Amino acid sequence: MAEKILIGFISILHFYFLYFEMFAWTTKGKNIFRKFPSELFEATKPMAANQGLYNGFLAAGLAWTFFITDPLWQQNIALFFLSCVAIAGIYGAYSVDKKILYIQALPALLAIVLILI
Repeated sequence: MAEKILIGFISILHFYFLYFEMFAWTTKGKNIFRKFPSELFEATKPMAANQGLYNGFLAAGLAWTFFITDPLWQQNIALFFLSCVAIAGIYGAYSVDKKILYIQALPALLAIVLILI
């Protein structure tokens, strides 16, 4: 049950990332990423939207697991998408901001552990 709650949370979080990066990058982005030069938000809007689309795919994959009736298939799909989220979070922490490790990678790694034990 705990892993399902965590998977749901991670899915909702990535749907929020989709919204933020695709539709609120130039408005809310300046408040969230204060170190990022404000003049670059408009110039990077297409790139952020592309990133948001990828986050939407991750969110959809995790949400899909709630509709899979075969337990093994459900677990395998969840592990695949959680691994993608964890890898993206680890790389984001390395290349962008250490906070991404805690916001994105850590919940995914925790969910992976819960599934595997």
